[in-house]
Amino acid sequence: MPHVVVIGAGITGVTSAYELMRLGYRVTVIDRHLYPAMETSYANGGQLSASNAEVWNQKATVLKGLKWMSQKSAPLLLNPVFDLHKYGWLIEFLSNIRHYEHNTQETVRLALLARKRLFEIAEQEQIDFNLEKRGILHFYHNKADFDFAIRVNDLLCQGGLERYQVSLDEIRQIEPSLTGQYYAGFYCPGDATGDIHKFTVGLAQVTMQQGVRYIFGRDVHDIQLDAQQVQLSYRPAIEDPLADQPMVETLHADAVLICGGVGSYQLARQVGDRVNVYPVKGYSITVNLQDEQSQKQAPWVSLLDESAKIVTSRLGTDRLRIAGTAEFNGYNRDIRHDRIQPLVRWVQRNFDISTESVVPWAGLRPMMPNMMPVIRQGQHPRVFYNTGHGHLGWTLSAATALMISQEIAQHYPVTG
Repeated sequence: MPHVVVIGAGITGVTSAYELMRLGYRVTVIDRHLYPAMETSYANGGQLSASNAEVWNQKATVLKGLKWMSQKSAPLLLNPVFDLHKYGWLIEFLSNIRHYEHNTQETVRLALLARKRLFEIAEQEQIDFNLEKRGILHFYHNKADFDFAIRVNDLLCQGGLERYQVSLDEIRQIEPSLTGQYYAGFYCPGDATGDIHKFTVGLAQVTMQQGVRYIFGRDVHDIQLDAQQVQLSYRPAIEDPLADQPMVETLHADAVLICGGVGSYQLARQVGDRVNVYPVKGYSITVNLQDEQSQKQAPWVSLLDESAKIVTSRLGTDRLRIAGTAEFNGYNRDIRHDRIQPLVRWVQRNFDISTESVVPWAGLRPMMPNMMPVIRQGQHPRVFYNTGHGHLGWTLSAATALMISQEIAQHYPVTG
């Protein structure tokens, strides 16, 4: 039975482990945290959103980004301090503007496949993750933004998405809790929401029960490759200060699958590959709906405010997740008050609910310059990648896990 080591226990690592397990592989998952889904897969916006599949590589996004650079509360913020990785990434981002239409439609295709597969997994394995199949409503505040979005909508629908225009009256009918002023919008009935952390933890438990081994609290120290095997060394992510020297352990496998999120950049360099993932910070707040009025007035339909680039997801009766912003500031995970407050104020403007209890969070999205996930074999035949999903890791993971497991099976089939 071939043995595959998966680096990373976030949504892409755990879904990949699940698909490999189903194909009959022996699977080991290594993660630096003590539990699954403790970084980018912890508290994201919650949307399973094929309707948000548009890649960011277009001139309009670049112009907005330049305009927003001086605004601390802007949806997109770029720290101008020079960093070779960051500015090299941005140059590659600009070079992919010519692939905008193709990559957007390809992302739609992946998202629709992933949505179907994730629903299948959740039903088959009976995973409770606050799934709501109520669609996603995108709304706009003025005619100019809406008219521009019509062209984007046409592109998404050409990729196979069902998404249609809605008037102001229809917006109010679809989600009566909204209290702000809007112009018009689009509604995608097939999209959904759910708690990514609960799903990932639940699926990890399923795989553990069926033989997948998890090694938590360990950093990958070294990866040695030859024609016959992978030799991977790891040590405690938090070293014991009383120990004479770090405890390094080793395991051997037939292949290694890198699902390391923003750490994939460094991991790829260890094995001689270039995977140009850059960490793009996103923020979220979880509003605890502690009173009956807030529970009644909070939205159940998932929303995307296109002007503020803010999304919502209802996570059960007593939680509302609000997420947004993109910050180019390296591997900084600090939660900034001036980036959280706009999310709180947005809630207060659009809903009649209490924001007395708000839990802030920040995570680093693993973003590729072309906004497309990396699902492929590395230069060495025993190295594979499933990473770089950017802001759509939750949306795309079920499809990319299926694809990379099939890729591995072509090269190292399970026999007997």
